[in-house]
Amino acid sequence: MVGASERASPPGCTCPHGGGTPSRLVPTGRVSRVYADRDLTCRDCAESFIFSAGEQRFFAEKGLQNEPQRCLTCRATAKRARTGAGPREYHAALCGACGNQAIVPFAPRADKPVYCSSCFDKVRAGVIAAALPAAR
Repeated sequence: MVGASERASPPGCTCPHGGGTPSRLVPTGRVSRVYADRDLTCRDCAESFIFSAGEQRFFAEKGLQNEPQRCLTCRATAKRARTGAGPREYHAALCGACGNQAIVPFAPRADKPVYCSSCFDKVRAGVIAAALPAAR
């Protein structure tokens, strides 16, 4: 068996270990930090929630310095209040390919075909041709 030190490195390889691809352990000048899950208290409902290590890493990578003040539920409620968005409204329509009823999250228009979910997947994949808009 050939040892790692006896393997030939590819031309131009700058690996400190002498073989294969460059090492991922070579310092890049960044200081790595270890994160641990933390319990925080929501400012709206006063319930405890976890600020996970992954979320902390994400906040640090994005340069966010303030930790979250609200739990996930209260955060979603505050976002809906800011945007003025209520519950999503669904509409019934006839599928332009198979003729079955389709429930869609937008108001159907006469100039564009509407598809049920299975026909929509087929149209997107190119299995069936998209229906032409109805002539006026």
